[in-house]
Amino acid sequence: MAHVIQAAEGFLRGEPFVFFLGDNVVVGGIRQFVERFEARGDHCHLVLARVRDPQRFGVAEVQADRIVRVVEKPARPASDYAVTGIYVYDRPIFEAVHAIRPSARGELEISDAHQYLLEHDFRVGFSEITGWWKDTGKPEDLLEANRFVLDQVLDATGPVVRGQVDTHSDVAGKVVVEAGAKVIASHIRGPAIIGEDSVVEHSYIGPSTSVGRRCVIRNSELEYSILFEDTQILDADVRIERSLLGREVVIRRGNSRPRTQKFILGDQSTIELC
Repeated sequence: MAHVIQAAEGFLRGEPFVFFLGDNVVVGGIRQFVERFEARGDHCHLVLARVRDPQRFGVAEVQADRIVRVVEKPARPASDYAVTGIYVYDRPIFEAVHAIRPSARGELEISDAHQYLLEHDFRVGFSEITGWWKDTGKPEDLLEANRFVLDQVLDATGPVVRGQVDTHSDVAGKVVVEAGAKVIASHIRGPAIIGEDSVVEHSYIGPSTSVGRRCVIRNSELEYSILFEDTQILDADVRIERSLLGREVVIRRGNSRPRTQKFILGDQSTIELC
């Protein structure tokens, strides 16, 4: 990540800026952190959160309300303060990212840049997130963030239907059926969203489910899951839940004999068979 700042230096022209990693979801936005950065006159402002597994993150060691050390993914964390992917910087960060060297992982670690600032007496302040925050770097975190966002953002007054829902269907709760989508003889329970031009037919869609654009779900049950664009679930005879399905994935019941399971999977895939 420090190399990202090197690459952006010409564009930023020494101005203060926010570095926000896209897999962070935080309630209430970041204005309060920027305002504290400005009020304190910090050169670097880190947004921290207490976590149960700090070894997954950069970790800040805090003493007497000040950061004294930052370490990237330590095996034995000195605190439970994770450095979230929200940073506010002033000009000295450019000096820091050019001064550090690649770590044992071969990367220019942003934590090393923060440590450089500390060791050279630049002002490194912090704020702690006390509300809801999620780093969606793991599948279960992404599902939980999806659940939270659907529950918070969708209209609480009831279904919003921009597509088509036939008279044989039952749609209840916080549900959005986007333009071009069709719900046919199906049951949908919110919070859930059915993306543009998708088709849900003779199926059940349970709470905390996001269906992307141009998906097809037929004769199947789905709950607490995320489907990306152009994915199909056809005639699945077991309910699918707690699942992330990428673009153009197809799950269908086979009819060949002998009856077997057939998989074509990408990197880091996980399958549980029941």
